[in-house]
Amino acid sequence: MTQPAPDGSGPTVWTRFVAIGDSFTEGMCDDDPTFGHDGEYAGWADRLASHLSEIARRQGLDFGYANLAVRGRKLADVVGPQLEDALSLQPDLVSIVGGGNDILRPKADLDGLAARLEAAVARIRATGADVLMATPVDPADAPLVKATRGRAAIHSANIWSIARRNGAHVIDQWGLHALRDWRMWSEDRIHMTTEGHRRVALAALEALGHTPAETDWATPLEPAPPIGRREALQANAQWAKEYVGPWVHRRLTGRSSGDHRQAKRPDVTPLDPS
Repeated sequence: MTQPAPDGSGPTVWTRFVAIGDSFTEGMCDDDPTFGHDGEYAGWADRLASHLSEIARRQGLDFGYANLAVRGRKLADVVGPQLEDALSLQPDLVSIVGGGNDILRPKADLDGLAARLEAAVARIRATGADVLMATPVDPADAPLVKATRGRAAIHSANIWSIARRNGAHVIDQWGLHALRDWRMWSEDRIHMTTEGHRRVALAALEALGHTPAETDWATPLEPAPPIGRREALQANAQWAKEYVGPWVHRRLTGRSSGDHRQAKRPDVTPLDPS
């Protein structure tokens, strides 16, 4: 259960954290072996849980964590089956990040997405649990995906409004300029590297009212050496062949990268802070 700070004035201490969402919350492509679970990814939510576990441990409290997110899931899956399973675990903190796979579709119903997301947040808050949300990253510099910038911006604005009305916390990825460095992203240019997930976890910790011990998470890396036009064109062509083509094929055939996959941490279980 949620615990106040020892003197009643400091940050909240949570003891049952459940994460729901898509590939971002599942942790792709953070394959740090110190966090891996039988070949599965870790990710920002696992890393945040580790920080929260350490905070709870210092207060003499037990801590449990579940991660129900599955790659490829759209918002209907997140606020549907995942949310039902999450609430059955009686969490005191729920992270809900969804809609990214929806807004990639040209005909995304942004008002409908916002309404479903707000209804889910309100349900969680009605149980007494706290809610953590996240804006999209600004895709201004992303090939192809930058075409969705307008939809992503509207979705981001809706998230802030939903959070304000319902007393939720928000990870401001849109304003985290360090994430616009391609060294924070994996080869598929869709999912973050371990370093990207690390920074998001620390941004999440601050969004929840705690001060991260690591202070570099918002600081951009030193500029990367420029690459030539030919090298950039070759890299883009290789990326399109290896990642864009298969993604388009899955969309056309009605398949998802998460088909037949189950949640990696379906139950609230202890998490070693180390």
